[in-house]
Amino acid sequence: MQARRAIQRGRPAGTTTYEAAPAQAFGATVRAIRLEEGIAQETLAHLAGIERSHMGKIERGEHLPTLAVILKIARALGRSAGELVLETEARLEQG
Repeated sequence: MQARRAIQRGRPAGTTTYEAAPAQAFGATVRAIRLEEGIAQETLAHLAGIERSHMGKIERGEHLPTLAVILKIARALGRSAGELVLETEARLEQG
């Protein structure tokens, strides 16, 4: 009979939840739409209810936002989260 391994909470050692390519593509998408709409980064952060420094990190691809933050950003940009994700996917495919 094989012994069962105990379930450990949290991430396995050596793993990370950060993936640079999607973070950078999402950030580029947000920045492009924001500039297209003529919205200052600080204004977008205020409309989305997040810190300006966090918005900067998202746009630079240093942070991959949670679903809740993606929804807030989409709402602040007057877009759907789906539109942001589709644009992000297109940027990833372009490589």
